[in-house]
Amino acid sequence: MAFYGAFGTVLLLLAITAPAALIFGFGGAMAARSPFKPLSWIGRSYIAIVRGVPDIAFFLFFVIALDQALEYLRHKVKCPDWDQPIRQGSDFIVCQAAKMPLGSSPQWVHEVYGFSLAVLTFAIVFGAFAANVLFGAMRAVPHAQLETAEAYGMSPRQTFWRILVPQMWVYALPGLGNLWMVLIKATPLLFLLGVEDIVYWARELGGAKTPRFTDYPHPDWRMWYFLALLVFYLCFTRLSEIVLDRLMRRLTHGQATAGGENQRKAMT
Repeated sequence: MAFYGAFGTVLLLLAITAPAALIFGFGGAMAARSPFKPLSWIGRSYIAIVRGVPDIAFFLFFVIALDQALEYLRHKVKCPDWDQPIRQGSDFIVCQAAKMPLGSSPQWVHEVYGFSLAVLTFAIVFGAFAANVLFGAMRAVPHAQLETAEAYGMSPRQTFWRILVPQMWVYALPGLGNLWMVLIKATPLLFLLGVEDIVYWARELGGAKTPRFTDYPHPDWRMWYFLALLVFYLCFTRLSEIVLDRLMRRLTHGQATAGGENQRKAMT
């Protein structure tokens, strides 16, 4: 049952990470195109740094760094009288009250905490890729339309939200669709972050005899478990392709884009 429940873990990760990454991406794209230079540098640096680091290296680094940062802040608040160094060689030592989560916490708290760190890491990484896609989509909207909006008396804020943002999605959707596919294929990285996902359970249950599951004296069935995962991911990506294709047709309907032009010709 834990193996079947792990499929829900993967779907929950996608359901939370996708909108969170889109929020990070939209914020990064807005910062990158900001006329305020320091904010623009921050946005462009976020995109360049995260996109330039291998995903697995960033995942393993950021989870540890974020966990230690939270414990350090809690340590400063809860243990102000601590007189020992926090860094002792390669060890990171804080008072017991600052541990995240507490050792006395139930198991579900530990699992939720680890899953939350994983979701935040996924959102930051894929948010940088989404920011790059949205930044390019914003630049792809014809500048003449923005100038026309300004000529009609719209403020820069009105032009951004009423003209630029509604039209940029047409240009951004292909890139965001590809990013969604990459995000689906990246979910097995949960296994490396300590979350018991479908890859973890496929390896544990499919093994011949593991110390944890001695009640299943079967041969090595890992190939069949991983074959089931392959079928699951292929079906899920195919379903995603169908949904994205319909969404693209809906967004390009009546738009002055290549997709909209193809729809117009097909109707005539």
